[in-house]
Amino acid sequence: MSLVSKLPDVGITIFTVMSKLAVDHGAINLSQGFPDFEAPAELIEGVSRYMRQGFNQYAPMQGVPLLRQRIAEKAERLYGAKIDPESDITVTSGATEALYAAVSAVVRPGDEVIVVEPAYDSYVPAIQLNGGIPVFIPLRFPGYAMDWDRLGDALTPRTRLIILNSPHNPTGTVLEAADLAALRQIVSGRDLFILSDEVYEHILFDGREHQSMLRYPELARKSFVVSSFGKTYHATGWKIGYCVAPPDLSLEFRKIHQFLTFTSNTPIQMALADYMAHTDHYRELAVFYQRKRDLFLKLMESSRFKPLPCAGTYFQMMDYGEITDTPDEAYARRLTTQYGVAAIPPSVFYHDRRDHRVLRFCFAKQDQTLIQAAERLCKI
Repeated sequence: MSLVSKLPDVGITIFTVMSKLAVDHGAINLSQGFPDFEAPAELIEGVSRYMRQGFNQYAPMQGVPLLRQRIAEKAERLYGAKIDPESDITVTSGATEALYAAVSAVVRPGDEVIVVEPAYDSYVPAIQLNGGIPVFIPLRFPGYAMDWDRLGDALTPRTRLIILNSPHNPTGTVLEAADLAALRQIVSGRDLFILSDEVYEHILFDGREHQSMLRYPELARKSFVVSSFGKTYHATGWKIGYCVAPPDLSLEFRKIHQFLTFTSNTPIQMALADYMAHTDHYRELAVFYQRKRDLFLKLMESSRFKPLPCAGTYFQMMDYGEITDTPDEAYARRLTTQYGVAAIPPSVFYHDRRDHRVLRFCFAKQDQTLIQAAERLCKI
């Protein structure tokens, strides 16, 4: 029997490729988006404590009730959203699982799904595996602004889902209140859904406020809102995320979730619920990461790389057009093997491999890591 791939055009993710290349060549890894510093010590101790106390069996499929209650409380505090933790919140094994479950819950063969590019690389495979048809809308380079007129024109009676991501990976752009006003006008009266990837919801700079779909009841009624504890608590390897959606959408979401991972790590959920009860760690992230962004930009001032605006996330896009016209994927490999710094080539996040001669650098690193990386980059 011969195997016919369901994803014939998909290879190993660029994050895996670049991280392995960094290890093989002893390079500083500013490619894959993970910190090189630890999660809060109190949170780690909480996980260990719950393991010792015997919380090592299955959690409820929807997630630990107390953690879902904490998520609901935070959403009301931040966004004014009234959320039922029993019917509206599902804890997942990372945000990627939540994204897949949301797509699977609503996309049927032949349905069209709006994908804003550059797009995180799990979106399109999830659409294709469910028989959907991706419809691509590019952000406007170099500012990576949303083209709402173009998005509105792309909607058809077959449009089932719009996938949005703010703060945006890889570009660092964010949706503002005016963007959400445009979105509300576009989707008003339309029979479609929104998948809002908000995993960097707490990492916005220069006084910006996150414009969650949960702020707007008319959008929240249509939306799966996905977030990530890994990004918030510097613990990406724990793979704990969640999805907030109204009861009818959550019901369909959970039908998929229960056959993907069924449930997620119990002691980690218990520790997160405790930690959220007495600390507002997430409120510190904007200042914490803005300082790292500003440090990295200061260190790179004497380089030949030119920064593009970064309003959120922990990624900085850098234009290298003054250095070379080498395509970004080839240049990312050269940067890793010859200069000892790994970055991500954003062309891999476009279906047509659109290449603006920029690279994405992750600044969620210790200051010394950023200093060492910048020293190498400034010598180019």
